[in-house]
Amino acid sequence: MVLTLFVTAARGGPRELIILGWAENVVLTDVGFRLRAKLDTGAETSSLDARIIKKFRQGGKRWVRFAITNPKTGEEHVLVRQRVRTIGVVQHEGINQVRPTVVLQMCVADRLLDVEVSLVDRSEFTYRLLLGRSALEPFALIDPSATFLSRPRCKMPQTVEGKPT
Repeated sequence: MVLTLFVTAARGGPRELIILGWAENVVLTDVGFRLRAKLDTGAETSSLDARIIKKFRQGGKRWVRFAITNPKTGEEHVLVRQRVRTIGVVQHEGINQVRPTVVLQMCVADRLLDVEVSLVDRSEFTYRLLLGRSALEPFALIDPSATFLSRPRCKMPQTVEGKPT
């Protein structure tokens, strides 16, 4: 059961928000598998564990080809998405990284979201997906004392998008 609150924000008027824990299960709809995600309001942009990240241009547009791994089966899925932008990220160690971002569709609780994620090797982290505040702000409040308060329950669209190979 997901707890829903109706709040009146200083800007934008009343909103319906759901309470989520600092860690939740999320389904990546493009590949149909579940990932455990860390919900981090201290991070502006979301990030996803990806390998073999290759930027390229085709048809006058900027694209990214990358691989993500199903944590349950170990199967690797190669995705191609249009690059939204390239961001600079300062790591805790003071190291600057440049990362491409793409939009991926995911199911969080009962919400089907298009989330901009930066692509980076997160294999050293417990959570392969980090959802930042730009993804969470429109619909969620985070309870830092709780985990896994919801289950992904979205109606998945049946669409096929043409993308370069």
